[in-house]
Amino acid sequence: MAQLGEIPSGSEMENMTQEHDRQKPDRPEPDRLDLDRVGGDGDTGQPKSVAEGGTPVPGSALSQEELEQLTADIVAAIKTVYDPEIPCDIYELGLIYTIDVDDDRSVNVEMTLTAPGCPVAGDMPVWVENAVNSVAGVSGTTVELTFDPPWDMSRMSDEARLALNMF
Repeated sequence: MAQLGEIPSGSEMENMTQEHDRQKPDRPEPDRLDLDRVGGDGDTGQPKSVAEGGTPVPGSALSQEELEQLTADIVAAIKTVYDPEIPCDIYELGLIYTIDVDDDRSVNVEMTLTAPGCPVAGDMPVWVENAVNSVAGVSGTTVELTFDPPWDMSRMSDEARLALNMF
C-alpha cells in the first residue's frame, strides 16, 4: 500500500497542478485529438505505469506518475464534499487525515469530523466514499472515521480560514 502521507493544502495542490501542467508536453485539445498519435505511440495522456516506463515507487506496483494523478483526482473529488453547517469543503477544513492507495487502486481514507456529535456523522463518510469512488481508476473506497487526534482549527488551510473570515 502506498501511503501518500501528508496531504497538501489546497494552495499547495494548485501549485502542484500548475507545475504539472507546465511540464506536460503540448497536446491537442481532447475534441481535436490526433487518433493516429494515440494509436501510434500509445500516448493516451494517461500517466505511464511502471511497465510502460513510469517511475517506480518502493512498495507499490503503481508508478509515481499514476499515484500523483490519482491523488490529484481523489483530492479534487473530496473537495466537492462540504460540511452542511460550514461553507467550506472538508479537505480545506482539514478533516481528511490520510489517503492510502493499494496496488489494486482501492483507496482507504482516514478522516475526522469537527466534533463527535456532528449531525452528519453517519452521512459524511458515505459522501466521501461516493466522491472517491467517482474517480476514474479507483476500484473501491473504505472510509474510516477517527477522533484521534481530535480535529482543531489549526488543521484548516489558509483558504478555509479566508472563506470563514478567521484571520
